[in-house]
Amino acid sequence: MCGIVGYIGYREAWPIVLKGLKRLEYRGYDSAGIALMNEGGQHIYKKAGKVAVLEEFAESQDRSGSIGMGHTRWATHGVPSDRNSHPHTSNNQKLSIIHNGIIENYATLKEELVARGHVFDSDTDTEVLIHLIEEIQKIEQIDLLEAVRLALHEVSGAYAIVIMDKENPDRLIAARKGSPMVIGVGKGEYFIASDATPIIEYTNNVIYLKDNEIALITKNDLLVKQLDNVVQTPLIQELELKLEMLEKGGFDHFMLKEIYEQPRSIKDCMRGRIYPEEGKVQLGGIKEFAEKLKNIDRIIIVACGTSWHAGLVGEYLIEEYARIPVEVEYASEFRYRNPIITEKDVVIAISQSGETADTMAAIEMAKERGATIFGICNVAGASIPRLSHAGVYTHAGPEIGVASTKAFTAQVTVLTLMAFYMAQQKGTITTSKMIELLTELDNIPEKIQKGLESNDIIKQVAEKIKDSTNCLFLGRGSGFPVALEGALKLKEISYIHAEGYPAAEMKHGPIALIDEEMPVVFIATQNSSYEKVISNIQEVKARKGKVIAIVTEGDTEVKKMADYCIEIPDANEAFLPLLATIPLQLLSYHIAVMRGCNVDQPRNLAKSVTVE
Repeated sequence: MCGIVGYIGYREAWPIVLKGLKRLEYRGYDSAGIALMNEGGQHIYKKAGKVAVLEEFAESQDRSGSIGMGHTRWATHGVPSDRNSHPHTSNNQKLSIIHNGIIENYATLKEELVARGHVFDSDTDTEVLIHLIEEIQKIEQIDLLEAVRLALHEVSGAYAIVIMDKENPDRLIAARKGSPMVIGVGKGEYFIASDATPIIEYTNNVIYLKDNEIALITKNDLLVKQLDNVVQTPLIQELELKLEMLEKGGFDHFMLKEIYEQPRSIKDCMRGRIYPEEGKVQLGGIKEFAEKLKNIDRIIIVACGTSWHAGLVGEYLIEEYARIPVEVEYASEFRYRNPIITEKDVVIAISQSGETADTMAAIEMAKERGATIFGICNVAGASIPRLSHAGVYTHAGPEIGVASTKAFTAQVTVLTLMAFYMAQQKGTITTSKMIELLTELDNIPEKIQKGLESNDIIKQVAEKIKDSTNCLFLGRGSGFPVALEGALKLKEISYIHAEGYPAAEMKHGPIALIDEEMPVVFIATQNSSYEKVISNIQEVKARKGKVIAIVTEGDTEVKKMADYCIEIPDANEAFLPLLATIPLQLLSYHIAVMRGCNVDQPRNLAKSVTVE
């Protein structure tokens, strides 16, 4: 949510910042702005709408200067508009700021500042922060870095900020708490961004700013200190990201590219972690807790959105193979309860970005109560891996499409590996069974590749149901989380109302919705629930519903009843979620394209939810 880009160095800042904002468009936003510093002073250009609108607006303006910062805003306080777009300026117009996050006590601060004569031009919490910094600097007669440090002690909430100063045009100040920020290190230049995607084109050396750190940046130097004024020695890390990962590679949309990348991303996720011939799983990230896993009371999985659906799959797998009780919680609800957590619990936190605000808060609470935290994350150096005691990276590569595809299957793959690893430690699975499962898991990428060959058939099905206003997704066992995820994908990118249910629950209410206009998608593969699902299909057909069935290759029984069938390769039931999810992703994609929707950047959505 929101995107930040900053540059200071020897190059022209405008093209770097503008391109950086375009690379961050996937995060979701409703307005954009850029501030530049040159000999003529400070110049700010901002517009509601896409980055392209800002680019056109500023085309005839002065865009020179080697210091700049830009922002894409996802509205929280104040409607999307030119006046609420970032950057915002101080009352005396000398300071400007861009901000990702929420200042929770902004209303109280604003009231005090208004009483002191400050006049505000926007409805945002961000403008309050820059006015507060100005006021502190004026009252205390201190330099800007110290004023920022003191001001941040006065605010509550989350922030990643960059500040520019007319009176010191050779520096930028950056700080973070609860919102991501990375600083790219070049020769005679520095880059600032919400994530590494705007930076990788220029340098692969980065510093991940930590919570409660503040940085003073000039083109030749970087000073980092904590808010308690202790100077830090930042760790420079090398990015694994490659520039070609951020391009569409000939696909029409990032989402389609990322769907087709899943054979590779799942294979990368398993590489070096499974040994089918020996029947062994090795997870170096949680190896030091192997002994503890033998004696834990339960596992609590906390996540949001798609990651929560992956957690539900993990629940089935861990309980089935490791025989450990599992609870799956929405992080956003978990953090506001008073849950019973002990030192014998393991909390698994799942987040693609590693910056999800609610999940981070849930981790903090669980740690305070003595639980061991395992993180599952896709982004190296993100906050959740740093907050966790141990964890496993998914290695899915950057995911640009807002609707998660390959990140979901990578999370499911990691949870599958964790379930087998825990079973291995607890002795709840035989070596021969493990060899059988791992051998099949090793072949899943190839089966997914084969499943992608159904794309043309899926496109034909999409054409038939694209004008529907509602859709049901039904599944049993581990097919239920797949149904939830399929429904979420459809509503996210096509704006069709869709709901996922356990198939057996259909008779407890949703069956009232079924008529000849209602498409019903069934996960109807040949597994332990096959006969029960067939009964559910018959109930839908008796009420004239349109049945789209995900079936096992070669199925004949369901084909007699369903209106449309999409085949997937046969596999052990444990791997159903990995195979059955792919056609649902493609179905949602094609429907959204046919309806003229913005597939990669659905309305109102953000890739990473870094605020509540």
